[in-house]
Amino acid sequence: MSTKVATPALEQADPPPRRRARTRLLAVVGALVLLFVAIVLSLAIGSRSLAPATVLHALLHDDGSIASSVIWDVRVPRTVAGIAAGAALGVAGALIQALTRNPLADPGLLGINAGAATGVVFSITVLGLSSLWASVWFGLAGAVIAGLLAYSLASGGRGGATPERLALGGAVIAAVFTGLSQTVMLLDAQALDQLRFWSVGSLARADNETLTTITPFVAVGLILALSLVRPLNALALGDDAARALGAHLNRTRFLGLLAVTLLCGAATSAVGPLVFVGLAVPHMARMIAGTDQRWTLPLSMLLAPALLLYADVLGRVVVRPDELDAGVVTAVVGAPVFIALVRHRRVVSS
Repeated sequence: MSTKVATPALEQADPPPRRRARTRLLAVVGALVLLFVAIVLSLAIGSRSLAPATVLHALLHDDGSIASSVIWDVRVPRTVAGIAAGAALGVAGALIQALTRNPLADPGLLGINAGAATGVVFSITVLGLSSLWASVWFGLAGAVIAGLLAYSLASGGRGGATPERLALGGAVIAAVFTGLSQTVMLLDAQALDQLRFWSVGSLARADNETLTTITPFVAVGLILALSLVRPLNALALGDDAARALGAHLNRTRFLGLLAVTLLCGAATSAVGPLVFVGLAVPHMARMIAGTDQRWTLPLSMLLAPALLLYADVLGRVVVRPDELDAGVVTAVVGAPVFIALVRHRRVVSS
């Protein structure tokens, strides 16, 4: 009799794996809703006040009016840039933390931000190119060079590119490129003025040409990153366990670093080094969905652009009619939030 009673009770219980899967699915749906609301607000709110009906009409009918120009020439590129840069930085941050097994790693750890800055400085001072198009291409080239150099340093010697060597190699490359760009800026006032605006991090300069340039790199980087979720999960168990599971460590780390370089390089060269997006968002994703990269990477890809767009919208309204750059808002808001996460909850490892 007791057995017959116990069996239905066990069948009705909700197993922890099923509960976790439900939580993860709800988290993805919630992140999609947050991102959708952020997109709506980004299109509807700006320094110029437009009625919701006017915004909707301008979106549906590009009739050449002032409202249509504001929406299609300013807000739509700015919003799409926020989505692309946010997704790139969120996934890049999660990848770096997984590759280095360091929960405090961010996209600047491997010297990619410093490489992008050096590329921008080079285009301004040596070639005399001050357009946004040139900044994007040369910033991306500098990021790629920095990433390759960091990997080359880390892969030398026995054991290949271990997490410790990746972090140390990136730190060395970041120091070298930062020193180069700062030296050039001290000698060239024009480069200092150009880079000072870029280094804050802003979506305000984004235009259709910028989006056309960075979108292919972001798309390839995201596809490459999502293709690495299984070997990254194996890598989190340690090198020996990963080898036993059939993971190719050096190939995974090289492809991961390539994805980080494409993602972070494209986003940083277009909108500047936005702080805390690539550092804090993967923590939030792991706190919600756990350490499984099959969920952490997609959730970071949704939460990061939502965070960036909310920060950009807040920057538009908090000091009207002027604006605060999104990089300033993410620093001011993100720092205390991240400190609170670290103080009140254990940092979740990759």
